[in-house]
Amino acid sequence: MQTHPLLHKIRMFLSYRLFTNLMFILLGIIVFGILYGNVKPKPLDISLYGEAPSTIRAPKTLPDEEATEKKKEEAKAEVGKVYSTKEGAVNNAVMLVSSLIDSVLEVKAESIKESPPEEEEINPQSPNVNKQLEELKKRIPESNDNIVTKALTDNVLKMLLSATETDLERVESIVTTQLQVIMQNKVKEEELREAKVNLEERIKSFTFTGDLSDAAVALGNVAIEPTEYYDEEKTEQLKKQAVEEVQPVKIVYGEVIVEEGKLVTPNIYETLNDFGMVEEDFSLKPIIGLALFIIVIISSLYYFFYTLEVREEQKQNYLILTSIVFVISLLLMKITGLLKQLEINDIAFLFPAAFTGMILRILLNERIAMMMVFIISACASIVFNEKFSGSIDIEVAIYTLFSGVAGIMTLVSRNQRTNVLRAGIYVAFVNILIIAFLVLLSDVSYTSTEYIYYLVFALVSGIGSSILTIGFLPFFETGFGILSSMRLVELSSPNQPLLKKLLTEAPGTYHHSVMVANLAESACEAIGANGLLARVGCYYHDVGKSKRPHFFIENQMNIENPHDRMSPETSKTIIINHASDGAEMLRKYKLPKEIIDIAEQHHGTTLLKYFYYKAKEQGKDVTEEEYRYPGPKPQTKETAIINIADSVEAAVRSKNSPTQEEIKNLVAAIVKDRLNDGQFNECDISLKELEKVKIALCETLNGIYHPRIEYPELKAKGE
Repeated sequence: MQTHPLLHKIRMFLSYRLFTNLMFILLGIIVFGILYGNVKPKPLDISLYGEAPSTIRAPKTLPDEEATEKKKEEAKAEVGKVYSTKEGAVNNAVMLVSSLIDSVLEVKAESIKESPPEEEEINPQSPNVNKQLEELKKRIPESNDNIVTKALTDNVLKMLLSATETDLERVESIVTTQLQVIMQNKVKEEELREAKVNLEERIKSFTFTGDLSDAAVALGNVAIEPTEYYDEEKTEQLKKQAVEEVQPVKIVYGEVIVEEGKLVTPNIYETLNDFGMVEEDFSLKPIIGLALFIIVIISSLYYFFYTLEVREEQKQNYLILTSIVFVISLLLMKITGLLKQLEINDIAFLFPAAFTGMILRILLNERIAMMMVFIISACASIVFNEKFSGSIDIEVAIYTLFSGVAGIMTLVSRNQRTNVLRAGIYVAFVNILIIAFLVLLSDVSYTSTEYIYYLVFALVSGIGSSILTIGFLPFFETGFGILSSMRLVELSSPNQPLLKKLLTEAPGTYHHSVMVANLAESACEAIGANGLLARVGCYYHDVGKSKRPHFFIENQMNIENPHDRMSPETSKTIIINHASDGAEMLRKYKLPKEIIDIAEQHHGTTLLKYFYYKAKEQGKDVTEEEYRYPGPKPQTKETAIINIADSVEAAVRSKNSPTQEEIKNLVAAIVKDRLNDGQFNECDISLKELEKVKIALCETLNGIYHPRIEYPELKAKGE
């Protein structure tokens, strides 16, 4: 990749780091300026108790705290009181009644022992009964709240003391039986009063002697108690659990807040205010949000280019090119967004989403293309937010992402422009599938006209992406001197002026170049280098020989070798000059810098041994430096491999039916000679890669120079 002259002048005044930082800052400012209009708050022209000018939908999903709290209160209210059963309550009540009756009987029995029966008075007001009363009170247990002593008055106790044993047993039987009936049906605290009334009615339904009915009721009221008590702790726990299970109420994205022409009530107005649709005051939130978004984008790009393993100058070129493509894509978004005025739904699907990924993959590489597709998708979700400023459109983000990825993945071959158009058709098909997915998922009815619009949008987006890619390619290739795969394929055509000149004026050199190209391409692919660049570079590496074709042995068909009549110095100059002559011719025809470098560096600073030793044999005082190519040495892996392949092809061709072993030894010797001569000191090819190169060269040469069967008739003719 060449540096544009204007950029080169700027770099003369700025360091690499300063220039790069300025580029990132400038890119951030430009992106911020383009996106700001889509996040800038635009309050609605709406007022409280006024009519809604249009149907307003929620621009995003927002929690409805008021509705959520109301739902929580309803959930708490639905939780009833929790009661805990008091174990043994019925038995306690029965035992209490039995204990009281037993105490009465005991007191009466003791009183009979002390006083003869004939003296006993059964009148409740008699002194004997009063004496029994005092004794009975001593036997009645006192509770914490004195409920027994409060309920059982002196009159009640006297009634019991005055009753016969038979009547007391009957009272005990009736009261305990009714207590069991009522308490076994569960008596809650708040139902105790009702239970006592029920118990009283049941007891009074029986016939008693004298006033024993009231005494029986009093006994029942003393004994009866709730069988279930309110459990406040469990109740609160259930209420808390019910509140926790309440799902937060949300105003869902796209939900209708108010329909056109409807009254804007206070609740609706408050909801609109929560979304920031009625605020008239300037807010920094959208600006801060957008700034953070830009920081994330620029930081991602900075880290990506920081870790990119290329030369600093090339890294800057990549950054500038990526930034230009990024800005162009954003401008295409804005232009597409202007079509909203046509009042066509989802006009965003018309955006050529695959353009960014396709052109960056062709010009740079797949990693950069994929990264930019994700960034463009995020930006598209902001630019095409048709709902409300400050929101994002997830549907558009998904559409842009899948369309961009499809453009990268379907661009399998980048060697011809027709492949780009084919990839655009594939992208259009993917667009149709994604739009169908989004439309069907929304479960909204669409008219046939809208379906036709969607189909047209998908086709225009896909094919338009490929057309834009093809249209912009020449400008980027020329402006940045980018040698894309398409450009390389075009340069490899035999109809290119220089190749046609080489074929007609130096056919031997042309054939040699083709053979070297085959060798170099296979070797480059073996180590992951650019095989296509090596092949095309080989086609042009000896183009300088077309200036004096007959001075090179491969073009000397049935003619005398002119070097036999020339001094070694003159021959050396002619041979060495073919590298610089070729570079000059390539510059004249404005070929890419990479091709020129290959022509200039393919011999490095190697020694022209034949004429050097010839001069030595003639007794001339010469040095090796005088007979070396001026260089520079190979700067890239591709040039280093071409350096080896050029010598290997010429050496093997000079052999008559070389064997596999001879080829292997020859290749190893040439590589060893180049290493010892330091020809690979300025490129990043490793010894491990050189081993792979030797294997690849041997395999290709063995395929070319394999043994052939000699046909019988040819043998007979030879004899």
